[in-house]
Amino acid sequence: MPTAILTGQPVPGSSIESELRSLGFDVHLALGAADTETLLARVPGEHRVAVVDARFVGHPHALRLGLTDPRFPLAAIPGAVTAQPAARQALTRAMARENSAGGGTALAVDSLADRITAALDADGADVHRPELGSLVAAVPADPQARNEARQAVAAVDDEAVRLKSAVKARDGFVTTFFISPYSRYIARWCARRGLTPNQVTTASLITALIAAGCAATGTRGGFVAAGVLLIASFVLDCTDGQLARYSLQYSTLGAWLDATFDRAKEYAYYAGLALGAARGGDDVWALALGAMVLQTCRHVVDFSFNEANHDAAANTSPTAALSDRLDSVGWTVWVRRMIVLPIGERWAMIAVLTALTTPRITFYALLIGCAFSATYTTAGRVLRSLTRRATRTDRAAKALADLADSGPLAEAVARGLRSTARRLPGFTAPAVALLGGAAVVATAALTDFGGPWPLVAALAYVLTSSLAVARPLKGALDWLVPPFFRAAEYLTVLVLAARADVNGALPAAFGLVAAVAYHHYDTVYRIRGDAGAPPQWLVRTIGGHEGRTLVICALAVLLTATQFKLALTVLAVAVALVVLVESIRFWVAAHKVGAPAVHDEGEPA
Repeated sequence: MPTAILTGQPVPGSSIESELRSLGFDVHLALGAADTETLLARVPGEHRVAVVDARFVGHPHALRLGLTDPRFPLAAIPGAVTAQPAARQALTRAMARENSAGGGTALAVDSLADRITAALDADGADVHRPELGSLVAAVPADPQARNEARQAVAAVDDEAVRLKSAVKARDGFVTTFFISPYSRYIARWCARRGLTPNQVTTASLITALIAAGCAATGTRGGFVAAGVLLIASFVLDCTDGQLARYSLQYSTLGAWLDATFDRAKEYAYYAGLALGAARGGDDVWALALGAMVLQTCRHVVDFSFNEANHDAAANTSPTAALSDRLDSVGWTVWVRRMIVLPIGERWAMIAVLTALTTPRITFYALLIGCAFSATYTTAGRVLRSLTRRATRTDRAAKALADLADSGPLAEAVARGLRSTARRLPGFTAPAVALLGGAAVVATAALTDFGGPWPLVAALAYVLTSSLAVARPLKGALDWLVPPFFRAAEYLTVLVLAARADVNGALPAAFGLVAAVAYHHYDTVYRIRGDAGAPPQWLVRTIGGHEGRTLVICALAVLLTATQFKLALTVLAVAVALVVLVESIRFWVAAHKVGAPAVHDEGEPA
């Protein structure tokens, strides 16, 4: 149980002790710095500890934000400071300084908690200070100030602020105006009944899988039920994040589940639509696979661009300035958010079209909408990259190299091409990645199935992809390399399965691409969580993007169409087993050892 040390003389009528207990703290009283240091030493090292001034006046949610957020090792608000186990030594040192003879870091500060915070700042510790907005957190020095602080607390509805802060600050139009106005109350209902965000996330997944099953029936009633359940799943998807923000229940495992389940729900629904269409005599597996490829590549563009520019120096451009100016014009903000077809708009469109039309029309609309939004966002990011004068860091280059997912073949060839790569122009990496990928996809599409040319093109692709990563990816457009690799591999599988022209080949290809895409998403989530890329043995075991492309092309040359379908199925199962087992092992272990809690407030997925 976390411990709160309440310092100073208790104030008659104060509710601070009961408020701390309501937040889950075991409260101990200390009269001064010496007592506080003694009590601090007695708190087990694996427990969170907080030092709070007994005169504190403020909203309960201000205390919650300052003292219970699991994402930050050190945090403080006026009159209170807290440390998680990872930062206990820093807090202990600051406390010792305040209790030592002549210690005081900030003698003009009357509150011991605030003096400890000042000492932590002086030591260079990273102390998180949450944005309180209209919430009150103060240590009044006299009765008049206390009365004024209490009046300020009474003037602000703590619960209304808490509900409002449960909603993402930046979200899509559909989510903002059609989901969040009521899903926040569902989140509060869940919090008051002890439900966790992970439980709500799981409920959202189950609902989406049932929706996919309804779509797979191929009946009009099934399609209508699928559309309704898909919307219900999205409501729960919004609720889990709002519940996490409402109750500050952030975790590494929760962030991973939320992100991976979003992808699993959407792609399982694509498969359900394809199965339902097949029951009605319409084969749309190629469209379903194409939609998954396009959506995955869109996400990789987002991830790569953000990682390339996450900590770039002089990261400004005229294009970015224009975008900021457009954001000042209210209506353009919502138009631009809708154009990118975020998850709310996308799922609403899929649900309505599923209920009212056919799977084929649904996929056509999805492909057209996603292609337009991908063109819009990618073109804007290319313009930004070309017009900004930014210096990319080694960390960004490492992240892009990890996202590239190069296997042992590319690594071996790249070592021999490093000196050559250094002499080539800055645009070489994305150019050769695009040309090599386009060549292997075009060759697979334009030649007969079973012919040798796709294998020749795949060998050339190994060479071009090796050249693309032969030097650090620090160029202005080098963030395009990972999405070019993703498109090349996924589209090669799609085209060869379609060219095989045998029943079951495209569903097998869908499974293989889904398994490989999961590995690529898992890489992204590890990087975002500062956990590094997946282990090298995993990347080598599943071959890297160039190795898998080469193997698939070789199988298409060496096997009959029926054998090729079976080989795709075996590959899909093998890759899925390897990446899922390792991924689950990693994230569960990270959760058990207390990895830092994370929560993504970035672009709508």
